[in-house]
Amino acid sequence: MSEYTFVVEKKCPICGKMTRVSKTKARLITLSTDEDMCVHYKDFNPYYYKVWFCEHCGFAAEEKVFVGNMPAKHREKIAEFLSRRKMALEFVEERGKAEAVASFKLGIFYAEMLEASFNRRAGLYLMLAWIFRDAGERENEMEMLGRAAELYDRSLTTEEYPQNGMSEGLCMFLIGAIYYRKGDIEKSTQYLSRIIGDQSLRTSDSKLYDRARNLWEDVRAAKKESAEEESS
Repeated sequence: MSEYTFVVEKKCPICGKMTRVSKTKARLITLSTDEDMCVHYKDFNPYYYKVWFCEHCGFAAEEKVFVGNMPAKHREKIAEFLSRRKMALEFVEERGKAEAVASFKLGIFYAEMLEASFNRRAGLYLMLAWIFRDAGERENEMEMLGRAAELYDRSLTTEEYPQNGMSEGLCMFLIGAIYYRKGDIEKSTQYLSRIIGDQSLRTSDSKLYDRARNLWEDVRAAKKESAEEESS
């Protein structure tokens, strides 16, 4: 029996069979939180388990999508696709990095097949970046962060907010934080400045406003340091 996970059975929305999935136990010790809201926990990484998959047909999605009311046309599209190929992954209660990455890649594959919202797809790429960060795979992390930022930006310009429980201000903040992590100070400044310039946000979401202002100060310091290095 795992200290951090437990197994439950859920009905797959595609093939209708009961499949085992691992859920994480609530009591985890938080160590730190990165600028882009990646939380680090003691001795365990719950992001490994954010995407569920069916051990029978191979469909994969986040929990809320897996157990939600999927439109019939989506079920039919995936069922037709899976009828021609085998995509199943082997179930393991405790995932390693390889199983986590595989589940996320499957989840992203299906999200893109169904043309899920840009915001939802961005969130999957962002969490996959966090998994690579935890593993110290910087090149893969940066690639996934770049995809997340691009999709969040497309979401901001084409989708109505809130999206997936996320406000427009939080989406803007995440883009700024991602570009800061990627070392793109100019783009980070652009997005964070938009938040700081929104005085209504200061009232409606003071916590986010303060977080953006603090990160903006870090960005300004990095910008100044970079300029000093170039001039010396």
